[in-house]
Amino acid sequence: MELYKHPFPPILDENTKILFLGSFPSIASFEHSFYYAHGRNAFWPIIEEIFGVKFSNNDDKKNFFLVHEIGLWDVIASCERSNSSDTNLKNILPNDFKKLLTNYPNIKVIAFTGKKAFDLFQKYFKDLPIEKAVLPSTSPAHASMTREEKAALYKAFLTRFLTL
Repeated sequence: MELYKHPFPPILDENTKILFLGSFPSIASFEHSFYYAHGRNAFWPIIEEIFGVKFSNNDDKKNFFLVHEIGLWDVIASCERSNSSDTNLKNILPNDFKKLLTNYPNIKVIAFTGKKAFDLFQKYFKDLPIEKAVLPSTSPAHASMTREEKAALYKAFLTRFLTL
């Protein structure tokens, strides 16, 4: 097992209202220095479908999220692991969400991109007073739902907070 530290900062600013949280970046995300970079991860294609946009690079994704008051980060600050699977994360140190939510008071809801992210957050921060929503993982490893089924759930969630 190798120790990994989160490789990039959160995407958010003082206007962020929705914060998507994953567990920890995949090895592909480390290699590409951006969230959900695995070629078969459906996160960005789902966002493109919901909003009717096409991203050409990571800056486009970041700027789009900031304009739409959406943030993106991960629960874990550092951990040990031997591959990208959430099932083998060890010696987990979480990011400081008490501080984050104090510094960014406009965040109204946290949407977890998978049950593992939610479970980890609850382990360390279950008492934080913020609305939480658990969405299906967009990872190719979560094959019990189609991409269309996942997209419908993401769209239903986003429709509660944004005008699409």
